[in-house]
Amino acid sequence: MLIGSICILPALLVSASSVAAVSVKDDAQRTITLDKPAQRIISLAPHATELLFAAGAAKSIVAVSDYSDFPAAAKALPSVGNVFALDLEKLLALKPDLVVVWGTGSGKLLVNKLRDNHITVFESEPRDYEMVTTTLERLAILAGTPAAGKAAAEQFRLRLANLQKQYQSARDKPISVFYQVNRKPLMTLNDTHMVSAAIRLCGGKNVFGALKEISPTVSVEALLAANPDAIITGGSNTDSLNEWRQFSVLTAAKKNHLYAVNGDWLNRAGPRILDGTEALCKQIAAAREK
Repeated sequence: MLIGSICILPALLVSASSVAAVSVKDDAQRTITLDKPAQRIISLAPHATELLFAAGAAKSIVAVSDYSDFPAAAKALPSVGNVFALDLEKLLALKPDLVVVWGTGSGKLLVNKLRDNHITVFESEPRDYEMVTTTLERLAILAGTPAAGKAAAEQFRLRLANLQKQYQSARDKPISVFYQVNRKPLMTLNDTHMVSAAIRLCGGKNVFGALKEISPTVSVEALLAANPDAIITGGSNTDSLNEWRQFSVLTAAKKNHLYAVNGDWLNRAGPRILDGTEALCKQIAAAREK
């Protein structure tokens, strides 16, 4: 009888631990608590999809948002739309126990709608590198994969430290940079966005970093007055920057400091932000040397 009790006890302990409640704070500083690790997760942002996969939660993801195309396995998952056009009926039918949302702009309205339907929501809006690493760890806790999340975060921190060390001297004399998000209207990003964190790490200074809006619209006249040393855009080529060549007073155009970085790497606040940062640093270094 005693032997049987000894055999049963570990099994009970394992069973109890497997359904233990998990709790973290999201990027809105809201406490997210689940009775047990999430079994059915939906991502409503491409960067969140990448973070969930990196955090070891692949088996628990039941749907993603439009444009969630990395890693390759994400393409095979059903889409429930995006923050601007969500198929709420389809989302509810999937019975998620956790939805990860980009917590800004229209995302805030969506968060309220989801909570009205008794859906647990994690708002994700990394603004710097450390927030990316802690998001990996926090999502892993909610998914019941803390070891995978910790390993991914440690790998991210190590690579980040190497990049910071490599470009440390460049930050002593920063060069001015304009990051073009869109041409018509002409849009950029301010210093609260991850892209500006990358620009700073690489030894650049965002010429419109002090503007209040995270993605402000600026005029051509304002850009000419700022006269950046380099102009960079997210994309596969610099075609959208060719128009600036007509302005002979523009230093970036005159010196051919017009560059493009893969937008998915740089604009998504996920693990690949370091790929984007490395590419960006090489371009800013090239502009400094010319």
